[in-house]
Amino acid sequence: MITCFIRYEIDPFKADAFAQYARNWGEAIPRCGAELIGYFAPHEGSATTAYGLYNIENLAAYEAYRARLRDDPVGRENYEFARREQFIRREDRIFLRLASTPHGPVVRP
Repeated sequence: MITCFIRYEIDPFKADAFAQYARNWGEAIPRCGAELIGYFAPHEGSATTAYGLYNIENLAAYEAYRARLRDDPVGRENYEFARREQFIRREDRIFLRLASTPHGPVVRP
């Protein structure tokens, strides 16, 4: 399993558009074959940095997933929405693998 970690630089005056974009992926990404961890929008601190994370089996599965996402009606519309509204200034993605053991919930005294 690998995790796709996407870092976005967004227009701080279009944060609501990014939030809609994130919600749209919440429908399309799982349907197209990836395990969505979530999209994270600015809350405190930087108003221009946002993230998206999802798990996928391997890079071959990622390529097939991306093809399904391009053909998905919600996926196509979401790509067009981002292009039209131009709220994403930059997008960087990296693929990571879990290097530690999975951790459970934090237990507080």
